[in-house]
Amino acid sequence: MLKDGLRIVQAMLNNAEERQVSDVAVKLWFDQLKDVYYMMDDVLDTWNTARIKSQIQKEEEDEEKTDKSRAVKKVCSFLPSLSFCFRRVKNLALRHEIGHKIKTLSGTLDKIAKDRVTYGFDLTKQHDVVEHIKTTSFVDVSNIIGRDNYRGDLLSNLLGKGSQEDRKPQVLSLVGMGGIGKSTLAQLAYNDPEVQAHFQVKMWVCVSEPFDQCKIGRAICQELDSESPHNITELQSLLHKICDLIREKKFLLVLDDVWTEDSTMWEPFKFALEYGAKGSKILVTTRKYRVAERMESVHIINLGVLSDEDCWLMINKIVFSDNDQHKDLEDLGKQQSNKCKGLPLAAKTLGGLMRNKRSRDQWKNTLDSSLWELEDFEKGLLAPLLLSYYELPLALKRCFSYCAVFPKDYLFSKDQLVLQWMAQGYIESKVKMEMEIIAGEYFENLAIRSFFQDFEKDESDDKITRCIMHDVVHDFAQSMITNEFVAIDGDKELEMDYRSVHHLQLKLSKEMLFPVSVYHAENILSLFLLSNEIDCNFNMLISNLFQNFRCLRTLILDCPIKKIPNVMENLIHLRFLLLSTKVEIEELPETICNLCNLQTLCIDNCYRLKKLPQGMSKIINLRHLIFDTYAMTQFPRGIGRLISLRTLSHFIISGKDNKKGCKLGELINLNQLQGTLRIQWLGNVVDVGEAKNAQLKKKTHLRGLYLGFEGEDENDRRINNNVLVLNDLEPHPDLEYLEIYDYQGTTLYPNWMMSLTKLRTLRFFACPRLKGLPPLGKLPFLESLSIIDVDSLENVGVEFLGLESKYENDYIFPQLKSLKFSSLKEWKEWVGIGGMRNEEINGATIMPCLQD
Repeated sequence: MLKDGLRIVQAMLNNAEERQVSDVAVKLWFDQLKDVYYMMDDVLDTWNTARIKSQIQKEEEDEEKTDKSRAVKKVCSFLPSLSFCFRRVKNLALRHEIGHKIKTLSGTLDKIAKDRVTYGFDLTKQHDVVEHIKTTSFVDVSNIIGRDNYRGDLLSNLLGKGSQEDRKPQVLSLVGMGGIGKSTLAQLAYNDPEVQAHFQVKMWVCVSEPFDQCKIGRAICQELDSESPHNITELQSLLHKICDLIREKKFLLVLDDVWTEDSTMWEPFKFALEYGAKGSKILVTTRKYRVAERMESVHIINLGVLSDEDCWLMINKIVFSDNDQHKDLEDLGKQQSNKCKGLPLAAKTLGGLMRNKRSRDQWKNTLDSSLWELEDFEKGLLAPLLLSYYELPLALKRCFSYCAVFPKDYLFSKDQLVLQWMAQGYIESKVKMEMEIIAGEYFENLAIRSFFQDFEKDESDDKITRCIMHDVVHDFAQSMITNEFVAIDGDKELEMDYRSVHHLQLKLSKEMLFPVSVYHAENILSLFLLSNEIDCNFNMLISNLFQNFRCLRTLILDCPIKKIPNVMENLIHLRFLLLSTKVEIEELPETICNLCNLQTLCIDNCYRLKKLPQGMSKIINLRHLIFDTYAMTQFPRGIGRLISLRTLSHFIISGKDNKKGCKLGELINLNQLQGTLRIQWLGNVVDVGEAKNAQLKKKTHLRGLYLGFEGEDENDRRINNNVLVLNDLEPHPDLEYLEIYDYQGTTLYPNWMMSLTKLRTLRFFACPRLKGLPPLGKLPFLESLSIIDVDSLENVGVEFLGLESKYENDYIFPQLKSLKFSSLKEWKEWVGIGGMRNEEINGATIMPCLQD
């Protein structure tokens, strides 16, 4: 009944959300309903968690029983198990607690139902179903419509010679409101061919708020020198570095999205940048005219709005193809474009909203919507966002609103964002296996509607990997979760009811007097703990937070703590745990293994972490185990039980004397693995039969494989085992990336190598005894090949090309674009290659696509 009630409440929330924006009474009712929804979800999750833990405990007890002697079991068989009795008592207490909560919830729901009648909500209203848009391109026409005059003015000033006497770099500023297209215009100028040729070096730095001098200094250094150290923390050192890097060079520096009016924050950079050559320029984009003045701009361009005609041209280009103009909708479209207030972002968003609408009724309904009349948002900009937002299903609305808990200008990782959506329970999937796919579709759906921008894409498959959210869209997202999200930086006590807060960002410092009222936020679902300082008191503080915040589903630890408190096991609802680079732990507590609902454990460059807890096998719902640490040399036995794993970034094989460590055969049932798997310490494999047991060929979703043959022993057994193990580690033929490291065999030609017909990248690294290469020229889609530190390789012959007869009439390495040989100390001869591209040998064309 509670599950059914939860679905009904979801429907009520979806139908009531639009009215609560403009009706205060409805908003109060809506907030009460939302609180009840969270409580119902929490009760159901508590009960399901108890069932999972009971099952795990039963399995553990069954294993213990098998280890006991028959005699002991016979003596004790007539006595009830203490752990069994305890579990029964525990469940009785839990049943009572759950029953009490359900009774309370029923009363609250009755009251809300009565209020619904009082306020006259119509819950029978039908919403149009949002169709999935099948497209992979993201149209951005704001750079070619209505900006020619501004573009010409800006280029003229950037390319002008300026005063020969004045060595100071001139500052130019683009000023305008959010969404007006300042950054787009700056990007157009920055990438203009004439500008590219005019300046020796160019730098693009997103400044945003607050104006962090060291962060900006590091960003400038990184733009000038990609190998510049990341760990410089002194401003003086950064300024010296900048002076050296720009000395006597004509540069262009873009400072995008500057907010601070405090000129003293800017002055250190102004003096350092004077070391550049004459003609250097600084381009600033800002919403504030005073910022442009304080930065002593010699030329300020006030970016105005687009004309209504230009807005219509933009909408028209997004909505219709050249062959599908629908002239009958033009009059309504022009009326809609008039309401965009000349803002490119508004026109772009409205265009995305109207893409799948082709009837006059649909266009007229949008035009007549009362949402256009809202005056609370910046000059009507958010009205099109509201229209687009309200057409989303409830799940997508939540996914979008959740983005507001991140700071402005945050660079979203698509993969991490969708995993956090999953943790919050936003992904509606009857089949759990499909959650990641559905979450990815949600992201694409939001991106198509221009809720995200500035996409970074994977070169191999053109899929979005990272993006940002426009400031105004971020403001809009925050307006959708008013009172649900709060960020606390310092000891200021906020006058608010923390019981309604579901997302908390807490920045800790040594000086702060901790606001104890935060402990009232017992319904927190996501917690971001941030700090740059080390303080032993933080551990106690964090323990107290974990004692109170028992509803947490997402936890981000971005602070330099040295120990994870054991009370973390109280967070039974936790789905997503991220430990940042600042966390300085050497091991995770065993109690973390009691988090049986955990879906994602992400350990981001924790360089001190040496091992995972021994009881990892109890986290049976774990789907993504991601860590990047070279200190870890021990993997716990039992990882193979985590059959829900989709991501396993590393798999470390223990030595022969480590009875509690993980063996290669544990991979046998992990057939849902995706992405890239790094198997390390293959030199420790004693029983070569485990390689066949790993059954890599059944990992059909794996696209990348790293095989590291490090080992504790240096002997003939290891050399012989390496050859046998490699031969049995046959991956699925759809593999696209393969790297082999520290292989000790003299030959590297496993019987499966040539079956990898989809392989695009291949690397052999540190294979000291290897004397010959496989016929890699036969691999049809290989694009990148690297052979590094192969000390014993003396001759590369025609067998490398795959030429087996003198009557070949084919392409050898047909798709190879990049070829790298490095540190081959004994290399003497390359037979069959005369140093020419496209050379024909025996009628075969060699490497026709080679570029590097």
